[in-house]
Amino acid sequence: MTTDIAIAQSAKMLRIAQVAQKLGVEEEYMEPYGHWKAKISLEFLETLKDKPNGKLILVTAINPTPAGEGKTTTTVGLGDALNRIGKQTIICLREPSLGPVFGMKGGAAGGGYSQVVPMDDINLHFTGDINAVALANNLLAALIDNHVHHGNELGIDVRRIVWRRVIDMNDRALRNVTVGLGGPGNGFPRTDGFDIAVASEVMAIFCLATSIEDLKERLGRIVVAYTRDRKPILAKDLNAQGAMTALLKDAIKPNMVQTLENNPAFIHGGPFANLAHGCNSVIATASALKLADYVVTEGGFGADLGAEKFVDIKCRKSGLRPDCAVIVTTVRGLKYHGGVALNELTKENLDALEKGMANLERHVSNIRTHYGLPCIVAINHFTLDTDAEIKLLRDRMATQGAPVVVSRHWAEGSRGAEDLAKAVVNMVETTPSNFKFVYEDSATLWEKINIIATKLYGAKEVITDTAVRNQIEQLQQDGYGHFPICVAKTQYSFSSDPALRGAPSGHSLNVREVRLAAGAEYVVMICGDVMTMPGLPKVPSSYGIDVDADGRITGLS
Repeated sequence: MTTDIAIAQSAKMLRIAQVAQKLGVEEEYMEPYGHWKAKISLEFLETLKDKPNGKLILVTAINPTPAGEGKTTTTVGLGDALNRIGKQTIICLREPSLGPVFGMKGGAAGGGYSQVVPMDDINLHFTGDINAVALANNLLAALIDNHVHHGNELGIDVRRIVWRRVIDMNDRALRNVTVGLGGPGNGFPRTDGFDIAVASEVMAIFCLATSIEDLKERLGRIVVAYTRDRKPILAKDLNAQGAMTALLKDAIKPNMVQTLENNPAFIHGGPFANLAHGCNSVIATASALKLADYVVTEGGFGADLGAEKFVDIKCRKSGLRPDCAVIVTTVRGLKYHGGVALNELTKENLDALEKGMANLERHVSNIRTHYGLPCIVAINHFTLDTDAEIKLLRDRMATQGAPVVVSRHWAEGSRGAEDLAKAVVNMVETTPSNFKFVYEDSATLWEKINIIATKLYGAKEVITDTAVRNQIEQLQQDGYGHFPICVAKTQYSFSSDPALRGAPSGHSLNVREVRLAAGAEYVVMICGDVMTMPGLPKVPSSYGIDVDADGRITGLS
């Protein structure tokens, strides 16, 4: 069987300068990282401000299943197909985190004949952006402990240091640690912890900033700790923002690579959608819109997470407005949501498919009703999908007002997604968007989480303990009530329980913890058992990754 990495490694790539020329980006504005990837200078991007925007297409999906839905693959396939039918198109994706690459999810460069390349570079280190984010985050952590060690003039209460260290790897042993052991020369002992790098507020700021100046100002606003009388201590109080920006000044430039069909792709920024806001950088998306007729981007995981945060955080903060949405689904994924075991998904099961379609229907309803976007359902086709299953899915969705298109991009590349591309163009040209936010800025933080839970998730209520509720009220009183909410919860369900498949209703959303992201300008509400530092599975993906004597990587997917 031909693997994703074998297909990618056999690709006939153009030198990145040739790809850039398709967009009118001259070589002098490119900062190459070898032959196949490059950053675009901010000076060039500044010249684009007065150009009109192209059309923005948001790709989202049903709640993911262990079978995999292929949202990134569909994004790449749709982008190639739009180029195929004569619409100059750029795709905008997030950068893969090494945690999932070596853990359970694998890489994030697409699959089959709808990939971005060089796939192994993109999945492993790439241009070093995530490493720069981690270094900036950990520099701030070091400055906090250093300040306390050298007299603590700001009066930081070491019990109320809220800034955590990060690493771009899944490592459950680092969730809760003790630092400063070994005597007075090593600082003051205290409890601390690590998050995965892509959950860092620095990553969120990196992806929402519109310039180096905006980046530095946002970094300075990060709340890192509190004094005994609960006065916030900011990163700028430690004079950290300048050095942090220095670590990020090259990383903030968008990365350009190419698809297997040599079409341009921007891959920049990588916040998780189940922990952070799940979108690529504003700079990359906004720049792509100035350079292309169509821009295809994705919101991480299902539409309850990635699409909601794309709308309520990224669009709210940037002024970006999508023209339509594509919801990716698979027949096998819907059967899984209908209760079928993973090892039975290849068998035709119309009853389970019909039951599982409740998940898709809720996502369609949310996107059309609460986000105000016209949408298309894209069936990511697998060879064992039956005609009867496809017909049932089409018939059921016909009552929802969302066109259904079968797409075979994994096996056929752009040719297999041509029908999807034509459907997208037709929808954009004939169906106006009625884009709207799920809640208003003026709603309180508690009202916002309740609106998300009841309107989008089907929950009957939001519950939390007294300490967390008091913290939410305190953030409201401190002037952060106008911030949007960033929900951190399992991606596998509308609820905070990953075992609840389909479209559960009447459940309770448990807010376990609240974190302020003052620089990113949102409030994170952590729900259920989701961890901001994931762990590795019993058999991690790293077991299958190797390098041969010629330096050729195998097992990466």
